[in-house]
Amino acid sequence: MPKMKSRSSIAKRFKKTASGGLKRNRQHTRHKLGKMDANRKRRLRKAKMVSNGDQKRIIDGIPY
Repeated sequence: MPKMKSRSSIAKRFKKTASGGLKRNRQHTRHKLGKMDANRKRRLRKAKMVSNGDQKRIIDGIPY
């Protein structure tokens, strides 16, 4: 049987944690940052966990 391929778009955006959760980066961090206040930019730096409703769909895309 051939090797399963992961979806590269999903693999680039999400990482599995040691306990089996999924970690993601936040949106709104690419451009137009000059008008954003520093507190908001600092909050957006931190990663966040994927919600339970989306987890199964994402895990199917990254089998390894």
